[in-house]
Parts: sequence; structure tokens; C-alpha cells
Amino acid sequence: MKKNPKIIPVAFGIHALILFPFSEISAQKKEEKSKKKYNILFIAADDLNNDIGCYGNTFVKTPHIDRLAKMGVRFNRAYNQFPLCSPSRSSLLTGQRPDVTGIYELQTHFRTNLPDVVTLPQLFKNNQYYSARVGKIYHYGVPGQIGTDGLDDPVSWDHKVNPKGRDKTEESLVKNLTPARPLGSALAYLATEGTDDEHTDGMVTNEAIRIMEEKKSEPFFLAVGFYRPHSPYVAPKKYFELYPVEKVPLPKEIANDLDDVPEAALFTKPAHWGLAEPERREALRAYYATISFMDAQVGKLLDALEKNKLTDNTIIVFWSDHGYNVGQHGQWMKQSLFENSARVPLIISVPGGTKGKASGRTVELLDIYPTLAELCSLAPPQKLQGKSLVTLLENPEAAWDKPAYTQVRRNQIFGRSVRTERFRYTEWDEGRAGVELYDHQNDPDEFNNLAKDSSQSVISKELAGLLKKGFPPTE
Repeated sequence: MKKNPKIIPVAFGIHALILFPFSEISAQKKEEKSKKKYNILFIAADDLNNDIGCYGNTFVKTPHIDRLAKMGVRFNRAYNQFPLCSPSRSSLLTGQRPDVTGIYELQTHFRTNLPDVVTLPQLFKNNQYYSARVGKIYHYGVPGQIGTDGLDDPVSWDHKVNPKGRDKTEESLVKNLTPARPLGSALAYLATEGTDDEHTDGMVTNEAIRIMEEKKSEPFFLAVGFYRPHSPYVAPKKYFELYPVEKVPLPKEIANDLDDVPEAALFTKPAHWGLAEPERREALRAYYATISFMDAQVGKLLDALEKNKLTDNTIIVFWSDHGYNVGQHGQWMKQSLFENSARVPLIISVPGGTKGKASGRTVELLDIYPTLAELCSLAPPQKLQGKSLVTLLENPEAAWDKPAYTQVRRNQIFGRSVRTERFRYTEWDEGRAGVELYDHQNDPDEFNNLAKDSSQSVISKELAGLLKKGFPPTE
């Protein structure tokens, strides 16, 4: 005989008694849970390239970013739109390409040109999310503006925090290997005494965790902006000790590498700023030490999510504003259109979504805004120029024909580049100052410029057309 379902009484007023099966109550709770808003943990690293364990670098120690990659989807071919802090961040956060924001340098605020644009965090704030920023999300000059608002956008946030730690207060102790260059664009470093918590990024982490704990019962958009590994490379000594300087591997270089490279393509002049191999190893060791220091802060954030039982309802996005050359082609830092500068780490974890997978599709930082809007069912008031990555989050190998576009300004001319899964094609001053074509299937280090190779004329013409499509003339 079939048993009747267990029931509980629910009284309405004093006259009615309605009986509900437990199964119906359970279904109702599931529906309510499914309607609960996702939280967003939006983690930005500054000047981080793909020298990360989960991206295949076995020398650099990044156990916590690697752990995050196992929680979501790692994008192996993600690209920034302009390899310089403010242009890149302005593009990502407004959902508009640099030719629309008009931001090509570090001084102009994007609202000068787009006064009414609704930014990514502002969209969440306008939809009853608690929106908070700790550290560098919009542009700050590092190290000069640490502890200030920099080029912040106040209407994006309900709350903001600008920590300042010993990496800033002990700036006078920094060793500058390139003394002709200011600290923010120098190969300079300091291995400090003391703990992580005394550094700006440690303070950023602790403040972000405090906000997370305080706001865990309401939906939040928590933007956590780390200042490292941006130069000067400052971190506690223990992170430097992870990398014996004599064991630091330098990137592969070949003789006459630059013979077929346009002069406009080069940011670092002379090559390596004249540094010999020992000093380059010293600088690279310090860069890697600050990556591991920043990675440890990511680990604290992930631990706090778990401790506060927020992991199952929080979307995590980890990104860097651009890549970073560490000696490839004699180049250092950003502001070039070589792969190491244009490519960025991007990891997105969605509760209940795909875990531990990688996507080889070409995507852009510009795609983050529409992705988060779709995942959270929010409608941006302006048209976005990126494309939602939800399809790739569900199936990282899904069909995808979108290329990635990156540009840079070199004095008064532009370099513009298009990246497909196989090729990178670049024009300097619309080709008048040089053209580059690299076949990444056969030449991942971009040593062989095929732009003048007649056997590649068909693909060059095709990519030139794709480039023009991505950079239409502006009125």
C-alpha cells in the first residue's frame, strides 16, 4: 500500500489550515535558492603575464591561482585591448574599445570622453548589489599613487579602500637596476623584512575579507585590486627565497632576431636596457617573487570564501590588465604587441559550472563585462563591444570564430594587431611603419616575421581585412 506523504500544518490567520507535502516545500526552497543573486569576486593583478603554473610555467610557484583554475575555466588565449594600465582597465570596465573610450595614456579619465557610460561595477551597484573596491581597479600610478584614489570612478562604488603598506613607505630602500627610469617603469626590487600583512597587497586582502564577512548575507560585487607584480618588485624575503637567482631561466633569444622586426614594434631600447644576464636574472627573480606573493593573497581570498560558505554562490573572475615581457626579443614590461605583452591570464569560476577545463578560443578582456551581465541577468544600458563567454564557460571547446584585437600608441602612430587561434598579424601606422605576421603553430616565440613571405600572401591579405574590420575608421 502506498503511504501518504508526510505533511506539516501551515496556518493562515485563525480560520484556515492548509497541508503541504514536504516535497513541495523542498522544491520551493530550491526555486528560491536558484533565484538568489550570485556574488562577484573580481580579482585584478597588475602587470601579470602568463608565467603561472596552471598556464604551463613549471618554475614559477602559484599554487593558489592553480587551485582557482581547477574551480573554473582557464582561457589560454585571452588578450588585452591595450597593453598599458589605464587604457586596458578603462576598456574592460566600460565594455568599450580604446578607440571609443579615447584613453591611450595614463592621465585622462574615461569620463572625460564618456561621461554617461555605466561601468561594470556600476551596473551591479545600480541593481541592488553592494559594490566595493579595495586597491587598484581603475588606474593608479604605481608606486606613486598607492594610498590615493588615483583615477578612480566614485559612482562605481558604495565603498572604497586605498591601503598603503611598507612597500610604499620603504620605497627609498628599493634597488633600481635601471636608474635612468622612474620606479614604476624600472627594473627595481626590494626583499623586505616583516609579514605579508604589512604590505599593501596584504592589507588589500585583509580588508576585502572583512567586507566579504560583513556583507555575506547580501549580494556583493567585491573588486580586489592587487598592486603586484607591478614594479618595483617588492615582497617579503621568503618569496625571493623560492627562486635562487642562479636558477632563474631567461627566455630564449636568437641571433639577429630583430632584423625582420619593424623599429616601431620595439619599446625597450636598447635591448634589455643594456643589462647583462646577471642583472636580468636578478630582475626576473624579483618579478617571480612578487607573483608568488600576490598568489598567496589569492589563496587567502579563496579560503575566506570557503570559510564563509560563499563559494557555492560566488562567481570568481581573475584577470590581469595586460601581459609583460621579461626579456623576449630584448623587450621588458608592456607597451608592445608581441604575444607576451598582449596575452593575459583569465580564469572564470561559476558555481555549479565547468571545472578544471581550458579553452583555446581567442577571447578578450572586453568580453568580461557582457559575460557577468549575462550570468547575473543584468541589462547594460549601453551597447557593449565584447561578446559574452557564457557559451565557452559551458563548453570550453565550443565553436567560436571571434578574433582578439590589441593596439598600442607609439609616439604619434598606432600599432594594431589581430590574433586568431593560429596567427598574429600587426600593422604599424596602417602598414607604413611596418607589418608583422607570426604563425604560432610553427613559431610560438614569434622569431620569424612572415609578412614579406610571398607564400603567406593569401593569409596576410585575409588577416589585413580582419584587422580593418576590428578597427573601423572613427568619425
